[in-house]
Amino acid sequence: MIELKNVSFKVASDNDTLEIIDNIDLKIDDGKFTVITGPNGGGKSTIARLIMGIEKPTSGSIIFDGQDITDLSVTDRAKLGIGYAFQQPPRFKGLTVRKLLSLAHGSNLPVDECCAYLTNVGLCSKEYLNREVDASLSGGEVKRIEIASIMARDLKVAIFDEPEAGIDLWSFSMLIETFKNMAKKKDKSIVLISHQERIMKMADEIIVIADGRIRDRGEAGVIFPRLMNEFEENCDFRGKAGKANE
Repeated sequence: MIELKNVSFKVASDNDTLEIIDNIDLKIDDGKFTVITGPNGGGKSTIARLIMGIEKPTSGSIIFDGQDITDLSVTDRAKLGIGYAFQQPPRFKGLTVRKLLSLAHGSNLPVDECCAYLTNVGLCSKEYLNREVDASLSGGEVKRIEIASIMARDLKVAIFDEPEAGIDLWSFSMLIETFKNMAKKKDKSIVLISHQERIMKMADEIIVIADGRIRDRGEAGVIFPRLMNEFEENCDFRGKAGKANE
């Protein structure tokens, strides 16, 4: 279980201090598929980066399986079984896709297993195994390869930051099926940051983050309809306002 206790995160601007995360208390249970959503700039990705150790809380603590990991490095957290897929994945000149998947797995992966991971993210595997993870790949291709590398690891917590970004509809449909299969196994916690309706519908729990705080949370069957009603009301309001101004 991941637990954030009274976590805040502030950054200094020119003449002020910005409160990105404001005293959040949050528990993510084992074996759950949790989707974090909310308006842009609300702090969703920051929470994921705090869990992974990319950022360190200004105050508060982060607990993983009963251990305080607040001061642990990204590497140490990875060794404990926490993995993170970036919105904009890094590139590695000289490193092939097959080698990257093997490194993620922790041992040399046979060709058929590498192909299976790549197929699950919508890539024609044999075309990619010996390609380098460099600038010759598109942003969407690098994104899918990174997701495949996360799947190749034996993780306790897998964090995906907007995995749908930059991915075509056909590949996205394959990713949806892959996430569904991951969620069924219940052998790891999945934390997925997304605005995508199909992803939110798959969740066990949805957490809504806005202005650095938890605005709402609960079972997907309760929270998702609430979000859709809110969206429809806002659109209806804007439509009426637009007509009134004509």
